[in-house]
Amino acid sequence: MIIAPPDLLNSDTFLWASGIENTFIPQVRPGERALDEYELMGHYQHWREDLALARDLGLNALRWGIPWYRVEPKQGQFDWSWTDQVIPYLVEDLGITPIIDLMHYGCPLWLQGEFANPGYPQAIAAYAAAFAKRYHALVRWYTPLNEPIVNALMCGKNGAWPPYLYGDEGYVRIMMQLTKGIVQTVAAIKEHAPDACMIHVEATGLSRTAQEQLKVLAQEEQHRGYLCYDLLTGRIQQDHPLLPWLRRNGASADDLAWMRCQNVPIDVMGMNFYPQWSTQELFIDEYGRFSTRAVEDDGAGFSALIEDFYQRYHVPIMITETSAFGSPAARSAWLSSSLGTIKALRTSGVPVIGYTWFPLFTMIDWNYRTSIQPLDACRLDLGLYTLGDQAQRWHASALVKEFLALKANKETVGQLAMEAVMLA
Repeated sequence: MIIAPPDLLNSDTFLWASGIENTFIPQVRPGERALDEYELMGHYQHWREDLALARDLGLNALRWGIPWYRVEPKQGQFDWSWTDQVIPYLVEDLGITPIIDLMHYGCPLWLQGEFANPGYPQAIAAYAAAFAKRYHALVRWYTPLNEPIVNALMCGKNGAWPPYLYGDEGYVRIMMQLTKGIVQTVAAIKEHAPDACMIHVEATGLSRTAQEQLKVLAQEEQHRGYLCYDLLTGRIQQDHPLLPWLRRNGASADDLAWMRCQNVPIDVMGMNFYPQWSTQELFIDEYGRFSTRAVEDDGAGFSALIEDFYQRYHVPIMITETSAFGSPAARSAWLSSSLGTIKALRTSGVPVIGYTWFPLFTMIDWNYRTSIQPLDACRLDLGLYTLGDQAQRWHASALVKEFLALKANKETVGQLAMEAVMLA
């Protein structure tokens, strides 16, 4: 039987949420710039005005992250002066429930080797414990680590972010460290906040191929999309299709056996999906190399993907990130069709309990880190609000009016068919 916190799983509850992009990569090499989204977007200075946008939309939840490298500038020494202002304002003044991203992207400067440091799991758990001890009266919902897949790709396989590892061995090394860190983070939070709800968030997607000889590889790539949460829930057994790949690429038998014993509960499975980027097709390029490209920019596989994750983990689902890039018409079409998908799933008994248009406002494209373009040229407008000028910081996009109307209509997401859920 499906288990979830009682205030999340009922026919009338639905979380309308947004979030503020909170990537923090302070480490730099020659040719790189530090990437701190809060600093680049002025959120450290304008946080009251920024957060008020969530209130204006009538949201009941907001994904908001902690800049670990700032709140723990030296190991074991914490500076909560900024978060002591922001979190009470968000909860007590605005009445919005924060979903705290303890680790979105990025480690503190003192953690040499970042995720590859053997002490990373203990370091992140100590930080999580300090946060939960301080804010347990205000914060109940946590994301222990956002998008393990993207962290493992950027830091372990593609060498784009520190510790700049490459290849499948780097990917597996980072993924194992991330997973150990999640295990210890959850335990640390629960010690200080036993009723905390963990919303685990992954960059979910679909792997396709039009070439018969690549179908096995596409299936293997699809299984990698479950890897972190299969590890957390003890599913990496002898018959798991990725076990040989994991062992070939450095996952030790002892580490895998330890993970099988953890079986960390997933209170809510957070799924991030972007129609233009989340469905990838594997193909052989003109040089005979394996490559991928984005396909199905209408998000055609969104419904099947959600149902697949539900059938695999049997926990409530929250769409923790989605939005669309492009013309107002394209963005409006995705808002409407994605919510239509959610309504259909809920009425069939798939417990989708929330929807997050992400981000809330303009963010800085990650390419800024290696670009020579000025900051203004690196803006990425996926949000409901766009950055203006000194006279008016935020301008509502054409989507805001539509979002408010859909949110106000109870029929937009329908009622969750509880009978079907409880029989699952």
